[in-house]
Amino acid sequence: MIYGIIASLWTIAFVEYWKHQERDLAVRWGVHGVSKIQSKRRDFEHEKETTDPVTGEKIQIFPATKRLQRQLIQVPFALVASLALGSLIATSFGIEIFITEIYNGPFKSVLAFLPTGIMTTTMPILTGLLTNIATNLNKYENYDTDAAYQYAMTQKIFVLNFITSYLGIFLTAFVYVPFAKNIVPFLDIFSLTVRPFAENEKQMQAPTSAGFQINPDRLRKQVIYFVVTAQFVNFAMEVIVPYLKRQGFIKYKEIQSERAAKQGGAAPDPAANDLAEEAPFLRRVRAESELTTYNVTDDMREMVLQFGYLSLFSVVWPLTALSFLINNWIELRADAVKICVEMQRPTPSRADTIGPWLDSLSFLSWLGSITSAALVYMFSNDGIGPGGTPATIKGWGLLLSILFSEHLYLLIRWAVAVGISKIDTPGREKERRDRFLTRKRYFDESLNMTHALPPMSAMGEKITRQSLEEEARLGSLKTSLPEEHFWARQRSWKDSAMVGAQLIERSAPEEAKKTK
Repeated sequence: MIYGIIASLWTIAFVEYWKHQERDLAVRWGVHGVSKIQSKRRDFEHEKETTDPVTGEKIQIFPATKRLQRQLIQVPFALVASLALGSLIATSFGIEIFITEIYNGPFKSVLAFLPTGIMTTTMPILTGLLTNIATNLNKYENYDTDAAYQYAMTQKIFVLNFITSYLGIFLTAFVYVPFAKNIVPFLDIFSLTVRPFAENEKQMQAPTSAGFQINPDRLRKQVIYFVVTAQFVNFAMEVIVPYLKRQGFIKYKEIQSERAAKQGGAAPDPAANDLAEEAPFLRRVRAESELTTYNVTDDMREMVLQFGYLSLFSVVWPLTALSFLINNWIELRADAVKICVEMQRPTPSRADTIGPWLDSLSFLSWLGSITSAALVYMFSNDGIGPGGTPATIKGWGLLLSILFSEHLYLLIRWAVAVGISKIDTPGREKERRDRFLTRKRYFDESLNMTHALPPMSAMGEKITRQSLEEEARLGSLKTSLPEEHFWARQRSWKDSAMVGAQLIERSAPEEAKKTK
């Protein structure tokens, strides 16, 4: 419980401080407010053109109601994506439980890798298909700016990544642990996966609910896999595999060139006509043009997923944060090598925020307060949980823990946001200094205009009772509307200034009058 509270407080402080920090960095780097400058999307298709009544410019319009109708397609897409990915993950999950905890025949240690093989071969294909559908759907929604397009696309990718990354652990924590004894008799349907290897039916027969015991270390091992093992696999796929592929491709091109040269059909070397002083530079340019472009979005996605593992499930294994710290220390240097040597540098673009990723962090921080409370309630007694039967879980206790944790989270987040907003930073000092200099400049300009005004004595005739009565007499000689009577009683700015000066002099203290 103590660790869960500390982890939730850290996620709140991290998100709120980042909101504070990114504004400070935006001011210091001179990009504050650039997100308000929207660049038109090249593929935007408008339906009509109209003239802006304020600026007089011609603007292209796509009806908001029509875009909303297209955006509603996201609802069935999200349901289909959740159903497809969830079915695949749940099937692999059930096969894994059946093989590791029910099947007792030959090749059990080898067959235990079958679910991993299914996920490894099928998940990338299904994820790629859903990503392509999401991309086409995002194009169909026809956003008018690049920022709006990227925001919507990032949200769709986050939903897919959320399902593929966290659903397996959710199934273990909230389905397997509480309800294992209730669902284990139905796992016979997965016996088809091991039937060719089983010696008899008894080796594939699921035990009764009373005779089945859950694996108490399953949840912890699953979290450790995603936090440690999966990070090493991801590091290899990001750094080592691309390097080997690139070296193999270079070697293949050299072999092809040598073979073509021997057969007399080799293409002329483009570097043959390079000037001596330009040859090293052109050689480097040609080599870099064949590299893939570094994708910053992949790094953002990876960091957000790490934050999710930490906020949602780190109470299961408290060394999660230390594991991520070591991993990121290594990967930071590996990414530096990639961006400097192994990949093309990305095209820089001005931005003053990380955009939708910040919303994802806030969502994961909020959801982490719920899952942490639920996991602490379920596993705080003996560290094993309810033993595979939901009878030991009190529904009112679980709901009360979640409700209390969420409301406490919202209160603490508000308090932390207010406290962090009081912290002064170099960027905020610069912003405050710029505002002061702007006000001072306007004040000096106004003061110079005031000095240019004529003296009070030269501001026209003096207002007296006789002059006002004369104006009233002249106004009564002709018929006028009520509003004309009202404006006739208003004096010119010179008269108003003189009256104001007299009122100020009358309200001044006696000491000031004597000094004057």
